Amino acid sequence: MEREINIKEFAEECIAEEAKAIVRLKDFINDDFEACIHEIFNDNEGRVIVTGIGKSAIIAQKMVATFNSTGTPAIFMHAADAVHGDLGIIQTHDIVICLSKSGNTPEIKLLMPMIQMMGNKIIAIVGNINSYLAKHADYTINCTVDKESCPNNLAPTTSSTAQLVIGNVMAACLISMRGFSDTDFARIHPGGVLGKKLYLKVETLCKQNEKPQVNPSDNLNTIIYEISSKRLGVTAVINNNKIVGIITDGDLRRMLQSSQNIQNIKAEDIMSRAPKLINENEMAVKSLEIMRINNITSLLVINDNKEYVGVVHLHDIIREGII
Repeated sequence: MEREINIKEFAEECIAEEAKAIVRLKDFINDDFEACIHEIFNDNEGRVIVTGIGKSAIIAQKMVATFNSTGTPAIFMHAADAVHGDLGIIQTHDIVICLSKSGNTPEIKLLMPMIQMMGNKIIAIVGNINSYLAKHADYTINCTVDKESCPNNLAPTTSSTAQLVIGNVMAACLISMRGFSDTDFARIHPGGVLGKKLYLKVETLCKQNEKPQVNPSDNLNTIIYEISSKRLGVTAVINNNKIVGIITDGDLRRMLQSSQNIQNIKAEDIMSRAPKLINENEMAVKSLEIMRINNITSLLVINDNKEYVGVVHLHDIIREGII
C-alpha cells in the first residue's frame, strides 16, 4: 500500500541533508589529506588502487574512472575479490585507497593486513575514524556524515555522496598540481565530443571534401558546374593559388534575379572579394565560432602560406558531433 508523503518537500529535505554533509567535509580537509595527495602525486612508478565493498565499491569505480581520465593511472579492485586472488593486482609501488562507511567490515579487516605486509601505503576514506580501517591506514580522510537521507537512516545515500565528493576533490587537486591541460584531456578522450573540440583540426575536415575553385575569368557555366559538382554550395575564386574571392549559391541566385544579361558574366563580376578564411591548423570548433558570428555555413581554408587548401562546411562539424 502506498504511503502518502509530500514528495517535493521530502526531496528538498534529502537534498538539504546531503548538501549539509558535503559542506561539512571542508572541516575534514586536514594534514592527512594534503599528505596523501602529495604521496599520489610523487609516486611516479606506481598506480592508485581503489577498493571498497557494497556501495563504496561503486564509488571506488567512479574514482578510478576520474583518475584515469585526468592523468592519474588507477585500477579498481573489489575488496571481496581481493581476498580471493585479486590481491595480485597490487604491485610494489602502488598506493591503495580504501573506501568504507563503517571501516569494520570483515573483508576490510582481512584485506588491510595483507596490504600492509606487502608494504603499500594505504589511504582510508572512511565514515568512522575510530574504526579498524582508520586505525590501520597510513592516511585517514574523515568522511563522516550525521545521517543518511534514507528515511530509515540505513541505505548509503548521504555517505556515498560524501565519498564521491572526496574522490572528486582528490582528482581535482591532482589535476591542478600536474598542470593537466585541455590538450592532455583531449589526448585521453579522443573519441568523445569534448576531445574532438580540443583536438580536431580544420585540416582534417576540409580534406574530406572536394576542392571547388574557378578562375576570375571563368564564365557562368563553369561556376555553376563547379558549385553543383562539388556539392558544398560555394566555390573559391583563385588566382595563382591565392584566394581572391568566393561565390556562393546565394550569390548565383541573387545575380540571376537582378541581371538581364548573363551571357558575359565572369566569376570576378559576382564574387565576394573579402571571404571569411580560416587556417588549416585551427581547431574545428573555431570554424564553428566564425560561422556563427558571421551567419554563414562555410569557410575557405588556407595554409600558412595563404594558399587555398579547401572548404570546411557546417555539415562537416555537425557530422562530427561538435555542434
